[in-house]
Formats: sequence, C-alpha cells, structure tokens
Amino acid sequence: MEFQAFYESPFVLKFSFEKLIRKMEVEASVNQEYALSHQRILDKAKEFPELINGVSNLVFFEKNELLMKELLRDLFPPMLTGNEIKAIGFPFYNFFFNPTERFQKIIKSAGENFDMFIKGLDPHRFYVMSCCIILRDFYKVPLNLSMPFIFDIPNEEGVVNHYRFLNNVDFIEVNPLDNYRNLAKDEIAELLDNFDDYELWKEKFPPKSWELKGFAVISFFDATTEIAVSNLKTKLINLEDDKNLKPELNKIFRSIFQVPDLELGYTAIDIEENKFVRNSINGVIDSFILSGTPKDFSNELLCEKNFNSLLESRKFFSISDVEKTYREFPESQLAKQFYKSGFQSAIFAPIIKDKKILGIIELVSRKKMLNSINANKMEIVMPYLEDTMDRLYDGIETRIQAIIQREYTAIHPSVYWKFRQEAERHIGFYKEGFDLPYRNITFQNLTPLFGQTDIRNSSVSRNLAIKKDLEINLMLISDLFKNLSSDNDLDAVNQKLINTQHLLNNGLKADTESIVQNFILTEVHPLLESIKLQNTHYNYSVTEYYKQLDPQTGLVYNFRQKFDESLSSINKHLADILDKRQEEQQHRFPFYYERFKTDGVEHNIYIGSSIDPDLSYDPVFLKNLRLWQLRVLCETEIDYAKHKKRLTYPMDVSSLILVYSTPISIRFRMDEKRFDVDGSYNARYEMIKKRIDKSIVKNSQERVTQPGKISIIYSQEKERNEYLKLIKLLQNQHILEPQVEELEVEDLQGINGLRALRVAVNYQAEHVTYDFVENL
Repeated sequence: MEFQAFYESPFVLKFSFEKLIRKMEVEASVNQEYALSHQRILDKAKEFPELINGVSNLVFFEKNELLMKELLRDLFPPMLTGNEIKAIGFPFYNFFFNPTERFQKIIKSAGENFDMFIKGLDPHRFYVMSCCIILRDFYKVPLNLSMPFIFDIPNEEGVVNHYRFLNNVDFIEVNPLDNYRNLAKDEIAELLDNFDDYELWKEKFPPKSWELKGFAVISFFDATTEIAVSNLKTKLINLEDDKNLKPELNKIFRSIFQVPDLELGYTAIDIEENKFVRNSINGVIDSFILSGTPKDFSNELLCEKNFNSLLESRKFFSISDVEKTYREFPESQLAKQFYKSGFQSAIFAPIIKDKKILGIIELVSRKKMLNSINANKMEIVMPYLEDTMDRLYDGIETRIQAIIQREYTAIHPSVYWKFRQEAERHIGFYKEGFDLPYRNITFQNLTPLFGQTDIRNSSVSRNLAIKKDLEINLMLISDLFKNLSSDNDLDAVNQKLINTQHLLNNGLKADTESIVQNFILTEVHPLLESIKLQNTHYNYSVTEYYKQLDPQTGLVYNFRQKFDESLSSINKHLADILDKRQEEQQHRFPFYYERFKTDGVEHNIYIGSSIDPDLSYDPVFLKNLRLWQLRVLCETEIDYAKHKKRLTYPMDVSSLILVYSTPISIRFRMDEKRFDVDGSYNARYEMIKKRIDKSIVKNSQERVTQPGKISIIYSQEKERNEYLKLIKLLQNQHILEPQVEELEVEDLQGINGLRALRVAVNYQAEHVTYDFVENL
C-alpha cells in the first residue's frame, strides 16, 4: 500500500531510509569505533532493499521492529525514550512510526477513538505547505516553513494538552515524477504572491506529481500552558460576542491547571456598599460566590484572616480543602455554600483597577486539586484577565453613558457633531488662556414632523382604578371594624368611615383622593396600631388587613398597579418601535429626533440641510420621512393590537400626525438642556402641537383622533395632496383600509382653518416595509 494523507497532496510518499544508511556508511568509513558498533546493523540492512527503495507496507515495520530500533538508535537513544516525545513520519502528515515510550503513553491516554490532527491545517493550507517544501528543496526558494503547528491531545481525564512539533528533514528528498510541471521564475513569483489561490497551486503542482522520499524526525514539545494562555488572549478579545465562551474558557483553564473539572467564575464587588454584587459580566461568566441575593461580604468570609488577606494584599489565595474549612468555620455562609455545592477546592484572585478592587476571579473544582502551589499559575493569566475586565467595565460605563444620553438628555446623534465642534472650540481657547462663553447651538430652516400615539381616556381609566382601590380599602377597614367594635369605641371613626365612603361614591373630584388617603393613613392606621398594643387578641386581624396593602404606599394598590404597569408597558412597547425604526432611517439622511413618554408616546422630528451641511439635501428625503412616519405609526398600531392581549389593564390607543410645511429653526436651551423652537415666529407650531390632541370634528362632539385610525391634521392643500398619495401607497400594500375620511377641525383658541384626513389601520397586515421611494 502507498502512504497518503487524508487530504489531497502533490506528493506520493515513499518511506525510505537511504539517506540515513548512506550517512551511517560514511561515518563508519572514517570512524573505526563507529564502524565496530554499527557494522552489524549496516550489514543487516542490506538484506532489506526496501529500506533503500522505499517501504510500501505498514506490515514491514511490525515484522522488523527490532531492526528498525537498531537502525534508528542514534536518532532515538533508548535512555531518553521515557522522556522525549518523538517519532518518524512526514512533515504535516498525521501518521507516525517508531514512537518513544512517552509518546506512546500520551497517545494511549488520549483514547482509542482519538485521531492525531494538526490544529488549523485545512486542505488548502496543507496542500500549499506541501508545495512550499518543493519550492524550498527543489527550486531552492528561500522559504521559512517553521510555522507553530500544534497537536491538541487530551489526557485520560479529558484535559486537552497542546503539543508544538518540529520536523527534522535531513533525511528527506523531493523528486519530480513524470507528470510534474517545471516552473519558470515568473510562475514561482506568481505563487509567492497568491497563497490564497488554491486552484493556482494545484495547477502548478498537480496532485501526485512529486515524490517525497525518506522520513522526518518529528519532535514534540509540551506547550500546553503557552498555547492555553494564547487561546485565552484570543477568547478574551471577543469576550461578549462568543456564544460558546463559557465552555471554552473552562477548557482553557483546565489545560493550564491540569484540573479536568475546573470551572471559572467572577463576582463583582461594590466598594461603596461593601457588597458582592452581580453585574453584566455575569451574563458571560457565572458567579459561584453569589447563589442568591447579594450580601455584605463581611458576612461572607471563608475565614476572617484569609479573606482579609485577599482584599488587603490584593493577591490570590486558595482553599485546598473546602470541607475542612467549612468544619473550621461553620458560621461562614460562603464556606457552607461551596461545601453544599460539592466544591472541594478553590482559588480566588482579585481584579484591581486604579488601586480599587473590582471583583474576584474564582476557580473551583469538585476535586482537591487546587492549592497554593498551582495557584501561582494565576500570575501568568492575571494581566490578561485584568486588562479584559478593565475593558469590560469601560464598556459597561460607555453603555451607561449611552443610555443616559439616549434616555435622559436631548443630544441626538444626528446633531452631536455640532455640540462636539463647540466643545472642541471652547477647549482650544481655554488651553490658550481664554474662557469663552458657550455659543447658542441652532439649526436653521428645518421642516418639523410631529406625531403621537395617545392612550385613549387614560385620565378616566386612572381615576377609575384609583376609585376602585380606595373603595376596596374602605371596605376592608369596614369589615375589620366589625371585628373590633365589641371591645373598642369606634363609633366616631366608624361614622367618618361611612361619610368617606359616601364621598367616594359621589365620584372622584380633584381633592377626593387626598381626603380619603389622609383619612386612612392619619386616622385609621394609627388607631389600628393603638388597638394592637392594647389588646394582642386583635393582632391577627389587624396583621391580615395590613397584608392586603402595598408596603410602599400603605394602601390598597391592586387596580392602580395594573393600570400603572399596563401604561408603562404600552409606553415602552411603542417607544421601542419608534427608537428602533428611526435608527434604521437615519442612514437615508440624518434627522433630529426626540420622543416623550406621557400617557402614550409623542415624537418630534426635524429635517433639513443644516442637520448635516456636508451632505446634499433633497426634498425627496422629507417626502420619504413623512412616508416613514406614517408607516411607523401603522406598525405601532398593528403591533400594539397584538400586545394589548397580554396587558392586565387593556386600553385603546389613537394615532395623530401634524403636517407643518413652513420651515422653522430650533435652538438648544442651555437652561433646560433641550431643544426648542427658536423665536416667536415659530411659536405657532408649538401652539398647534399642544392643542390638537383633544380637537374635535367641526360642528360635532366627535374627537378627531379615534382608536384604530390614523388622523393627519394639515392646513394647506398641497399637504393634503401629498398625504393622499402616501395613504394610497400604503393602501396598495394593504396596511391601511380603503376608505379615507376628510374632516374639518373645530377652531381652536387662536387657531383656525385646520383640516384632517382619517384612515383606518388594517390590523390583519402581516408586516410593514420601509423601502425608500425615489418618485413621490
């Protein structure tokens, strides 16, 4: 049989010992002592011509094992066979012969199903590296092929060890076969510049067109710690993006510490509050110290001496026997937790930044294999872990700042450049000794877009929820008083309770809520506390009453809680859709965007050339943005109809768009840290915005905004025509219903002549697309 690799190769392999035998013969001819010791094996070798011509069958090595050992004695000294990891083979091939005893033990411990395979050597790389041997040895191209090739070999416990190998090719020669191609200099130059062109290499070096004759001495070196640390650095670079990070990190640390069940953990420390805490890093790496809620770490010491040493000296320490530590310190919750979790040993190492301890790296094992000796290996990896944690904490801080900017300030990314420009100007002058006042930041000639999705009758629903809770609260008090009246004089307060119930039954007026709450909190509850102190017989009844109250408010908070949770859920749901869609739309042409949560969500948008003077502005961007706004309100309506079913307090919503074509300017108000319209001539726009949400259809009592419909309020005929086109486009996509209502809006204070288009949303629409339309 011929020896061939699993991958396609330019070589036909021929195991030959000709070069070795010739060298031995030369040495014997000049060294009499060498001749005496080696002549017998040289004579014996002559009986086997295949040693020169090439061994073609593995059976030869099995039948002539003693012969091969004698022939290879100079290369494989018997005294070193238990220490060296060596064998003969071919470069980049995964089959070996005449392995040393240590090599055999390593392969045996890997298991019967283990297959030696060079890490990172795919078919393309294997073929090109084989061709490079030909370039170097036959064409004499000066190539350095000493690449850090690695074999990953597990031991009997499953811990992966990494072995780097070197090839001694003194006994190999490369010979062309009949079908080889002789390469010109320009062809070689082309190959040197095209490592990635697999087909080119196969063209120049056809498969099986060359003979690789001889053998290589392959020496292995245990580089487990070195390679594991390198792998660790690679993993830590993409820490948050690697979905398989947890098992990979455990695998790496198991290789470093040679502990088959080792697991890595991390627990953050809040120095200000003196607590172990969880943070976003625990989404990537588990915490073994925290199994429940965060606790003050002064109560979580494994033992006072060792843990204080960890915090003060900021060096790692180990527990080689958790059970023993638990017996010595039974009051330690952490020792108890680790013991009950089945851990038998652990190492803890602090992460330090700016002389402050951020958290603890934890290594744990269910075997007694971690101790103060191998804990010193942490010195190798700690710099990388500290740099990574520093980076992660910086990332957390960046995200916090991003949330603050997005949720709590009005500096939208589209206008951030101008704030930065002003800040850079100010800093530049400040360095030169000038402390200039900050200039106003304004944007001129912008077209505004305003829209809102309002929760219908939210005030009525809120008052109804409050009224129900207060009624239940008074009823509970009434029932409790019936149980207490036999031993207590409650006539006066009971009469006031009846009067309060009557007051509430007459409807919730402006001061009704505060009157009822004040009665409960300042008169009833102090009375109940007094009764509890005077007669413990009533403790149970009074306690049961308090259990039905909200601990924060001291009142019944059932219906109001459902209302508040539903309102918050609606606002978040609608705002999330708006925020996501506007980010997607920004790449068309940037626009300023802000939104507010009230009883619903409203948004302001401004677009124009001054938002980004470096870009070319075209009116088609405004038309597409108006189309986008109409689409996104349709999407919020459709999506909310599905979300509504999951609410504990369902409510209806209605959507509104204000069309305003007159360009305006906006200015950042330094006192309020937000943008506002600039100048009194722009105030009309703000006035219309504030008054249209409750507007009614002219000569009727019907609100312009209605659940299930989009209302578009405008004042100019060209605005009507444009929006009819936009509506028609969405009707063709079956997002809006066919019927369009045209309405006149009742005159508002200081505002007249407004009209409206109203169209129903098709809640059966599957999805809303956001394609850019060139011709609108």
